[in-house]
Order: sequence, then C-alpha cells, then structure tokens
Amino acid sequence: MGMLYLVRHGQASFGAANYDQLSDLGQRQCQRLGKYFRDRGQRFDAVVRGSLQRHAQSLQGIVDGYGGLPAETVHPALNEYDSAAVLRTVHPEALEAPRTHEAYKAHFRLLREGLQAWMDGRVAPEGMPSYADFVGGIQTVLTQLRESHQGDVLMVSSGGPIATAVGGVLGAPAHSTIELNMRIRNSAITEFSATRHHYVLHSFNHLPHLDAREFADWVTYT
Repeated sequence: MGMLYLVRHGQASFGAANYDQLSDLGQRQCQRLGKYFRDRGQRFDAVVRGSLQRHAQSLQGIVDGYGGLPAETVHPALNEYDSAAVLRTVHPEALEAPRTHEAYKAHFRLLREGLQAWMDGRVAPEGMPSYADFVGGIQTVLTQLRESHQGDVLMVSSGGPIATAVGGVLGAPAHSTIELNMRIRNSAITEFSATRHHYVLHSFNHLPHLDAREFADWVTYT
C-alpha cells in the first residue's frame, strides 16, 4: 500500500435536530477537496467510508469535485461514537443546543469528561461498544486496507476514529486522542504512509484545498 488519506467529513449540522447531515458549506468543502485531488493528479486504488449519512454525503461531494472515483466500500467500524450517549453518562439531563461561546465551552468540557470516563471503562454509553472494541474495529479496518491494496487509499470518516487511528500509530495514551479529536477540522486530511507491517504518520489535520484567502471562512470544526 502507498498512502492512506484519512478525511474527516465536511461541516455537519451541529446544534440541529439531525447532526448527521452536511451543511451547504460542508458540501462545498468536500467538493473543493475533490477538485484539489483531481488537480494534483491524485489517484486512489480504493475508497472506503463509514456508514453515517455525513460520510456518504462527504464522499459524494469529493466525487463531484473530482469527477469520479472507484466504488466505495462501507465500514461501520469507521463511524463516530455517539456523542449524545457519551454526554448522558456525565449529564443525564437534556442539554440545550449551545448558542454562545460559553455554552460551547461547557458542552465540549462535558464531552471530554464523558469520553475520558468511557475510555477508562468507568461508564458504558447506551448503544455504544466498549472503548476497546471501538479501537479494535478501527484497527481491523486499517490492517485490512494495508494488506489488501498496493496503491493509495481514500478513507472518509469522523474525528473520533481518525484521532484514534493517529493515537494508535503514535502510541499515544488514550486520553491524548480526545485532544486530537477536538482539533480535527472539517474536510481535513491526515496522511499515513504504509510500510509492510505498520503505518507512519505523514501529516495531520491539514487543509491544502482551503489554503487561499478566498476560503478563509470555510475552515470549521463542528
């Protein structure tokens, strides 16, 4: 295998009744990424994604910008953790959608607490696997990709799985993936180079397709 390009989905609908839906900006971010790949002559031996709607929509945006890619393979193990279920483990009462800077800070502070408790095995969010099983599913997909393909591979997923993959490659403690997760921007690319037996981190969380003044307000995190 050559390079693995791990792409976080475009901007979703944070604070809406259905988060799992790209915003108009999220669609444009992904279309722009597809055009970037096309213009640089990037070719992919395989395309994989999670099974969430925002993964499918993001990949479609990339395909639209690129002009065509190999048929995708869907891996539910690349799906994001259920943030609402995680939040309920530390704040059982319903949370209002954050509308202010302070409310956003409080929301993500609670999310960090819930993620840490899940990783430590102190809580079991409803409907979610254990953290060990979550990690194991991601690692299984990464191993299959490395062993099955000779060329470059495109993977469209979410911040949690991508941060988990990066943490695994770096041998970082589990709690470090929380901060990695919180930093990954929408439609950002993380690159792994593959050797015969393992991956090496080549780049993290970069936005070459938005590296121009005209796209400054296209950079988002949620």
